Amino acid sequence: MKGYRLNPDLDYVNKIINGVEKKNGHCPCRLVADESTLCPCDEFIHSGECKCKLFIPID
Repeated sequence: MKGYRLNPDLDYVNKIINGVEKKNGHCPCRLVADESTLCPCDEFIHSGECKCKLFIPID
């Protein structure tokens, strides 16, 4: 998504990516796994808010 980048904390990013892999591509911050929680989740796509902080706004 334009205007966003990966979090610069590589240790944190690796933890989140591992969580995404464990949940078969779904956001690790979500309790429910459905079409709307595939990473990047619908909430991030529509509102620009990544609850996991995997994607952060470019300053």
